Amino acid sequence: MKVLVISGIWPPDVGGPASHAPDVAGYLTGRGHHVEVLTTAAAPPAQQAYPVHWVSRSIPKGAIHVRTGLDVARLARRADVVYTTGMFGRSAGGAALARTPYVIKLTADPAFERARRRGMVGGDVEQFQGAHVGPAIRALRVARDAELRGAAHVFTPSSWLRELAIRWGVAADRVTVLPNPAPPLPVLPPRDRLRADFGMDGPTLAFAGRLTAQKSLEVAIGAAAAADVSLVIAGDGDERARLEGIAGSNVRFLGAQPRERVVELFHAADASILSSSWENFPHTVVEALAVGTPVLATTTGGVAEVVTDGVNGLLVPSGDADALAAAVRRYFGDSELRERLRAGAASSVAEYAPERVFARLEETLLGVAR
Repeated sequence: MKVLVISGIWPPDVGGPASHAPDVAGYLTGRGHHVEVLTTAAAPPAQQAYPVHWVSRSIPKGAIHVRTGLDVARLARRADVVYTTGMFGRSAGGAALARTPYVIKLTADPAFERARRRGMVGGDVEQFQGAHVGPAIRALRVARDAELRGAAHVFTPSSWLRELAIRWGVAADRVTVLPNPAPPLPVLPPRDRLRADFGMDGPTLAFAGRLTAQKSLEVAIGAAAAADVSLVIAGDGDERARLEGIAGSNVRFLGAQPRERVVELFHAADASILSSSWENFPHTVVEALAVGTPVLATTTGGVAEVVTDGVNGLLVPSGDADALAAAVRRYFGDSELRERLRAGAASSVAEYAPERVFARLEETLLGVAR
């Protein structure tokens, strides 16, 4: 099978697609399939066992969309199936020009994300669904629905997002829940050594991901301050300068880190924290749990499908800063609770083993390619 994998971001970028797309490409290559990748990047991506084609982000907007769409069409002509984790408009258009079927890995509401980036809406994903909007946002919704309905299959990491896709008009039998896989874990150094390496002295929370408005990290910063614990933040984004301005001395910013280092950070920390206002099924939640670190999170999107309150973490309502602060205080104030949640963390994501998840993905791609 010949597969074109498309991702808007790629290592060293930080974010779910930058983790997922290389994992998929590596797995399929290892299974004997011919894989090519198309992404956008600020500099040439590192060489892999498969070709990684890239479009420079320095190209002006508009022109970069045309260039990427044409590259999708060119590369898709020699593929049996296109697997896209982003840039859905360009993926759908290019695949249509090449007359090659495409499969989408959906991680959010594309119309909401586009509208939010352009400053056209506020609020969260759920509020966006029923909101009365103007022509510009209606056009974004029409584009989203066309891109998804044109796909041969759509994967969502959570049941929550699957139900949204069905509400947008995607046939139920063409939408499958495929959870984000747990990362392949290297042999990790002893936790004490990692804590010293990261400069952790005392109770410490960790966050990794893009520093964007979606993550509402000011809530996590406030919760850490209220509980008098440290917070280590790995990642970068347009919110970093603002967050550094409001953070106290108990918060440290590491900047963007490779995935292996993020896994080590989670293993070293006492707990991972996620204060997002809207979310789907973050890779970092699975990564933290896989190394035995409980997750303190808001119940947004599909988070509650992997984090079970009192089993492998603690959950609070989205947007409730006081509740998150109380959960942090409760966690660090109860040693028996900490040990119980830590004991239940790794086993809770055993079903997300990469070989299980990617085998299901491969089966679907083979069916579509045929």
